[in-house]
Amino acid sequence: MLTEYTTDSDSEFELFDMNTSESARLMSGQDGANGGGKYSINKKDESTGSPFGSVPSVGTNSTTAMVERQKTSRFVLILSFFSAIGGFLFGYDTGVVSGAMLLLKDQFKLTSIWQEIIVSVTIAFSAVFALIGGVLNDVFGRKLVTVLASLVFTGGAILLGVAQNTAMLVIGRGILGVGIGLASMTVPVYIAECAPFHLRGRFVTLNNLFITGGQFIASVIDGAFSYDKSNGWRWMLGLAAVPSAVQFIGFLFLPESPRWLIKKGKVSEAREILKRIRGSDDVERELASVQQSCLEDEAERKKEGGGSVLMKILRTPPVRRAVMVGCGLQLIQQLSGINTVMYYSATIIKMTGIRDQSTAIWLAAMTAGVNFVFTIVGVWLVERIGRRPLILSSLFGVMLSLAISAIGFQLAAVNAPPVTIHEMVAQNSSCYSYSNCESCIEDLDCGFCYLEVSSAVVNGSCLPTIRKDNDRSTMGTCHNSSLPASQIFSYGYCPSSYSWIVLLGLILYLMFFAPGMGPMPWTINSEIYPLWARSTGNALSAGTNWIFNLLVSISFLTLTETITKYGTYWLFVGIVFCGLLFIFFTLPETKGTSLEEVERLFETPLSKCCSSTNDYELPNTNR
Repeated sequence: MLTEYTTDSDSEFELFDMNTSESARLMSGQDGANGGGKYSINKKDESTGSPFGSVPSVGTNSTTAMVERQKTSRFVLILSFFSAIGGFLFGYDTGVVSGAMLLLKDQFKLTSIWQEIIVSVTIAFSAVFALIGGVLNDVFGRKLVTVLASLVFTGGAILLGVAQNTAMLVIGRGILGVGIGLASMTVPVYIAECAPFHLRGRFVTLNNLFITGGQFIASVIDGAFSYDKSNGWRWMLGLAAVPSAVQFIGFLFLPESPRWLIKKGKVSEAREILKRIRGSDDVERELASVQQSCLEDEAERKKEGGGSVLMKILRTPPVRRAVMVGCGLQLIQQLSGINTVMYYSATIIKMTGIRDQSTAIWLAAMTAGVNFVFTIVGVWLVERIGRRPLILSSLFGVMLSLAISAIGFQLAAVNAPPVTIHEMVAQNSSCYSYSNCESCIEDLDCGFCYLEVSSAVVNGSCLPTIRKDNDRSTMGTCHNSSLPASQIFSYGYCPSSYSWIVLLGLILYLMFFAPGMGPMPWTINSEIYPLWARSTGNALSAGTNWIFNLLVSISFLTLTETITKYGTYWLFVGIVFCGLLFIFFTLPETKGTSLEEVERLFETPLSKCCSSTNDYELPNTNR
């Protein structure tokens, strides 16, 4: 059965909850001397057994209805807020572990390996359950998965708050990873499917802002509880249960995604939910477009005979190139070292020679605040200067910032305080042979003992210590359990006057990273794949992000101990330089380009993709 619809050319035609290709399908066909347009779709009655219900007939919209449609209902704002709490939880967990780790290290006598395990177990579980979340979303819907994610996260946070040993910490962090993985896969999809078309980008970006906002709030809470050396970490980790519980309760009263309901054939329910979300009864055109999209996707799936989408991607050169670029962007984002900054910022600051834990945590909070503010700058810039200039300038700034931090660490190492006293009690230890603080602390069984007189370091000696109990030496001057205020034993860091250089590098790093390399890999990946490959392409790129997130976070402290702190940062500089070349030669500009045109940008070899859309002559799509 063929149904014909007409539109009035004098009014603006808004198609909500559709991408450009869906809009183009509905708008195909020009007609009439009066400039009116018409479009046709195959309509199936529910009696025919279509799983998507019958496609409704839609008449001409009135001006009043169109005005109502442009309004943002209060309901969609509430919906987006409760959804974005999932992003806040991800950001909070990323930020809170930085400060909590300093207290946990002392409380449980954690080695570097155990610190990396506690941080990385969350990422590992997030990676696994982000992939599992795709299947759960299709089967059970967005709402149920989000409720499950918030419930699991709440349980994990409570377990961490009452943890009595290292095993409970690891289990609790793993449970958090389950919740984060499910939420990271579900929340952006739910917001995108529910938000009005003209505000979709803004509402999806709200999730990214909540992530950086969560990191900042977590750092402030870290600072507030850092003075409680014995139980402060319990409050830091346990308070994450509060926002996750709020999301759990809120989502019990929120609706399912209309698109998922239509896909499952629950058209009447979807219609009522759309009316609530849009704040208008005029939802039939949007309903028709989503139904038509579902029908065409089902037809495409049957045409392909249910074959693997991944194999089709590999056989299709333009999509294969797009996946290479998309995964490359996510890989570069992680190998530029962002999560070493977010997970270990307080530890890194303490490595520079800042002795007081609370001071290090508050300085980490300042860096998280910079990250949040400059993420807002990125939202403002992306539609003004474009994706390609923003990400290239961002990555260039990141490279310079990492170089500044590397220089700061290297200057501190070269000018490390000398060992002026070789205590005879340590002559049978390897620590006895070291000549300065830097070489002393590179040995994990040694620490630097010194006397601080008017900010000057005197009477420095290298003494043996125990890795799990490294707040004093096992012998010599710093052996006493309670040292005088001026007598200091430093493990893993040296007193230095170059700390400000590393701190400057960290701040500049986040100022450059947050507007470009932070959100742009996700934004570009949402644009460069055709409809049939969009889910798989994004799953591949997201999987790349999580895998390299895990790789970097689990190896950072080990790298600093193996190739030194400045060597680790010079390694990041080299990786970012290679990433800068890759993006320069492969990434096209997608700003102001329809999804059909974006697909055609990858029909040329990757080395030609760096041209802007103005330089690359696209095939004529007005046929």
